[in-house]
Amino acid sequence: MMRESSAMPSVNDDTLPPYLQGLNTEQAQAVNTLDGPLLILAGAGTGKTRVLTTRLAHLLQTGRAYPSQILAVTFTNKAAQEMKERVSGLLGGAPVEGWWLGTFHSLAARMLRSHAELVGLASNFTILDPDDQVRLLKQLMEVNNIDTKKWVPKAMIGYIDRWKDRGLTPDQVSMDDVGEIAGGKLKMLYEQYQTRLKAINACDFGDLLLHMITILKSDPNVLEEYHRRFKYILVDEYQDTNVAQYLWLRLLAQGSNNICCVGDDDQSIYGWRGAEVGNILRFEKDFEGAGVIRLEQNYRSTNNILKAAHAVISNNEGRLGKELWSDAGEGEKIQVRGLWDGQAEARWIGEEIEQLQRKQWSLSEIAILVRAGFQTREFEERFIQLGLPYKVLGGPRFYERMEIRDALAYLRVIAQRADDLALERIINTPKRGLGDATVQTLYAYGRSKGICLYDSIMDLTQTDELRPKVKTTLMKLLDDFDRWRTLVDSTDHAELAAQVLDESGYMEMWKQDKNPDSPGRIENLKELISGMQEYESLPEFLEHVALVLENQDNSQGEFATIMTLHGAKGLEFDAVFLPGWEEGLFPSQRTMDENGLKGLEEERRLAYVGITRARKQAYISFAANRRMYGQFINAIPSRFVDELPKDYVEVSNDMGLAGAGRSSHWDSSGFAPKVQQRRQVHDRKTRSEDGTVFSRGDRVFHDKFGYGKIINIDGHKLDINFDHSGKKRVMDSFVEKHD
Repeated sequence: MMRESSAMPSVNDDTLPPYLQGLNTEQAQAVNTLDGPLLILAGAGTGKTRVLTTRLAHLLQTGRAYPSQILAVTFTNKAAQEMKERVSGLLGGAPVEGWWLGTFHSLAARMLRSHAELVGLASNFTILDPDDQVRLLKQLMEVNNIDTKKWVPKAMIGYIDRWKDRGLTPDQVSMDDVGEIAGGKLKMLYEQYQTRLKAINACDFGDLLLHMITILKSDPNVLEEYHRRFKYILVDEYQDTNVAQYLWLRLLAQGSNNICCVGDDDQSIYGWRGAEVGNILRFEKDFEGAGVIRLEQNYRSTNNILKAAHAVISNNEGRLGKELWSDAGEGEKIQVRGLWDGQAEARWIGEEIEQLQRKQWSLSEIAILVRAGFQTREFEERFIQLGLPYKVLGGPRFYERMEIRDALAYLRVIAQRADDLALERIINTPKRGLGDATVQTLYAYGRSKGICLYDSIMDLTQTDELRPKVKTTLMKLLDDFDRWRTLVDSTDHAELAAQVLDESGYMEMWKQDKNPDSPGRIENLKELISGMQEYESLPEFLEHVALVLENQDNSQGEFATIMTLHGAKGLEFDAVFLPGWEEGLFPSQRTMDENGLKGLEEERRLAYVGITRARKQAYISFAANRRMYGQFINAIPSRFVDELPKDYVEVSNDMGLAGAGRSSHWDSSGFAPKVQQRRQVHDRKTRSEDGTVFSRGDRVFHDKFGYGKIINIDGHKLDINFDHSGKKRVMDSFVEKHD
């Protein structure tokens, strides 16, 4: 039950300090409930930042605490600086100095500098960047004769980072966590890695919190020091905390018990990087006597938008529950549109944006929010055709992405052997053991003879100027290009591109890369191949790309924004377009396969975040056919479309199908029936994306779980009885077939 403050002010009281005036009832309650643990459950657009900064100002202004007695934790340095400036502004411009305000890592580093000797470090320890981490672990793997090609060091560091995010020191990692990773030796590598870090007086970012948790647990004097120091703890974006951050906060809060966490369980969308929504869901259990205040008055969106978003998120079981409302009126209904394919979707969105422009809507207040990065290509192509200025936030434009430029470089060399810049870009990508010295030798020879890099390679591979191994590598590369060039006239150019990426090892390079962004890069490459089918030939396609890159608008005017749903959190726009609401794309099939119901609920929270970015108008669209990875697939409307209530949306379609207002998937009311799982749960065989056919009874190998036998097939999901790990369900793309 919520505790009432002993001196709850009236929000309309003119005698209040200016910084307290204008708060609504719940906001004022959140600012003035200062003692004991408190969770402020702040819905989208409900003034969370104002409440947090006003609460800080109130603590200082009333003399409850000095700045140095407040621990205020944010997730970014930018947010910390903004908070500091806003608190100073609320206090009439007075500087606020000496307090503990910053990110989890910056605050933990500040603490660790004072107590480093307790974990075997000196106070001037170095914080390693990710590249240094990988180099150090690679050295240890080589010493232990662990194959760094099969077990990529960057991927191994990823496992260690995730253990640290869970607050696990090497002795706390179980062999079940390790499985068959690095031949079952990753726990040993973790131990050696930590020992080596201490030997060179260094730590990585994960250690900053992990070491402080160790110190606070093992040294009661240090823990008591921080209990005396901090009278109040405030935490922003609590729904995004991981286990280590949670453990650190709990230890520090045991002193005063005055911990206030602000967050929204319905906007927890970063599980893939360690965020644990359970931290906010169990707040009342973790902190005895905790109060919960719900901020539900929204200052951003109209009620039709809020009610539709609420109807979707209400399908999640793992939530504390709240319902947003607004004084902004009912507003326009959400436009739900079914289209024939992705191109039609891009055309429709382009036309709608032009209509909004004619109504004097600002382009800068219009956003297209996609679930996956590869979706941006069709919108970029369409907007360029329309002359509609746009920008891609959170990443480069499609054709400017590293993997796309690499793929285009291969194709450019096929089309024009004298393209030195393209050849230089990919001559050692993927790694072929060719260093800068080799390239410089080739260039120097080419300049002396007045020939291109390609011809330089041809000449020097016939001499003894280069080492035998280098010569062999370069000769094979030229042979590949010569062979691909002979296929230009006889092979479909999109198929040729797929063949080049496969035979060059470029696609495999990204499949082996365990970085979280690697699957997205693979999707982008497949989207590139799909997009090539819209052009008659390879030269025509390459000319199109060159014109697109040349035609980038560098003016300082207004731009429509294209970005991912994950990148849009915290932003807002007058009009928001949400394309690609189809099963498998959104919700993401990969996320559901890897995380089950937990993954589905996070995808639904992502849908909620997308809808609530809109102030005035939201558009949701899906296609009946989607060209993915070089072929059209029959797409099923997302289950989230079905969860939209009819009272708050307007439905239409552009599919040319019988029955106005209906698609082949929708009932007569214009809404899809409940999405059924269209999978054969007793398939005898399946074919993975790389063409491998798996059958029941096949022997396979998995990086984590080791060797096992397929006992059941469900689409691309395999039930496998592993020799040492028991029965597990995994995706076919994560296993190798062994005869």
